[in-house]
Amino acid sequence: MLQPEQVIHNRYQLKQKLGQTAGRQTWLAEDISVPNAEPVVVKLLAFGDEVQWDDVKLFEREAQVLRQLAHPQIPKYRDSFSVDDRLLWFGLVQDYIPGSSLKQLLAQGKRYTEQQVRQIAADILHVLTYLHELSPPVLHRDIKPSNLICGEGDRIYLVDFGAVQDRAAREGATFTVVGTYGYAPIEQFSGRAVAASDLYALGATLIHLLTGISPSELPQKDLRIQFADRVSLTPRFVQWIDKLAEPDVAKRFQTARQALEALRADSRISSDDKSAARSRSTSQHSELEPSKERSLTPPYNSQIELNQTADELLITIPGASLWNLLMLIPIAIALIAFVPIVTYSIAVIPIEFRYILFFLLIVITISGSVSWEFLPTFVQFNRSQFSIYQHRFGFTRMRIRGSTADIEDVFHTMKTVRNGKEKRVVTIQTNRREYFLPEGMSRDECSWLANAIQYWLDLR
Repeated sequence: MLQPEQVIHNRYQLKQKLGQTAGRQTWLAEDISVPNAEPVVVKLLAFGDEVQWDDVKLFEREAQVLRQLAHPQIPKYRDSFSVDDRLLWFGLVQDYIPGSSLKQLLAQGKRYTEQQVRQIAADILHVLTYLHELSPPVLHRDIKPSNLICGEGDRIYLVDFGAVQDRAAREGATFTVVGTYGYAPIEQFSGRAVAASDLYALGATLIHLLTGISPSELPQKDLRIQFADRVSLTPRFVQWIDKLAEPDVAKRFQTARQALEALRADSRISSDDKSAARSRSTSQHSELEPSKERSLTPPYNSQIELNQTADELLITIPGASLWNLLMLIPIAIALIAFVPIVTYSIAVIPIEFRYILFFLLIVITISGSVSWEFLPTFVQFNRSQFSIYQHRFGFTRMRIRGSTADIEDVFHTMKTVRNGKEKRVVTIQTNRREYFLPEGMSRDECSWLANAIQYWLDLR
């Protein structure tokens, strides 16, 4: 019998039981083999009367698939093991994501607006696009509120890959029925899950968030979930959800990318409608709303500058500190000391020894590159494009340029940087890739800056 504070696999100290079903337990634990005892989630499967070989196969498949995944919204795989403690336990370890599941938030009375649900849908579709476009495609097959964690910055994480499928079903092969009633589509119960099956589950999940009622408890007509009369949504968004949760797989969105593009197009239309309404308003030049004004107030002692108009947002992020600049003094002294040596080498030292010059060129190049770290970075947005750049001696170094219309989210998160260290950064998420603002900002600065950019882009 597993107990809190028990150490298993000589590495994981169990702290709190997060869940339990027949033959399965999920624990919050600490990895005591690393400094500062990092928190992890340990999933355990007990091989016994309540567990069949099919359950073991699914558990092993989950570990195998998770090893291959690398996405910021999927908890990272860490380890798998087996422990013989009167019962044979199979273990799977992943990163711990602090936060609450959407199921927990619903149980606490949380209700979601259309804009919030749009953002959640976009977050999940980003993950599904990644999974479905792997080779072979990876199908989650159990998307529902309890498997979606709302983490830091309201970012959504997809967890529990216990029903995952990473290969197409073979004709005539036996299969294990997986999924949750109300969220899984009809074809999944006959062992014919496809990428669009995850989209149905997403649609059912969004309906649950909007209505506060499990889709299995809502009325149906011709197998379609009836929900529109219970919510106040734009007609286009209702149509989009209806196409996600279409019972006929052939009439559903076929790919996550297709669904995301349709959602993005609808969001742009809605944004244009709002812009037109604002332009008709006589108060379009009034002061910022209090909530928006607070979001644009920088943290105490911040050196970041933010200037905005209706058509342009310019952010100036200072370079590295004076202390870091002082660290380069030894390099500068070394370079100065080498100058006479170089001069003498050119005239006197035989040609075969002139490799010293190449060494010096490398040092100079490196120092020139490092010097960029101490210059301010400019982040500029207008209604057509955004760019991230630096200036030095009249020369502009363009680091990033992209289309403003492609931006889907701006948030702050932890990012692994040089030497494996993690630093907090502001991330600009587009439909093609992620762009990162310079490192070195505090948590408060990252939160403020992400909110300020979101407000200017009208993403919130």
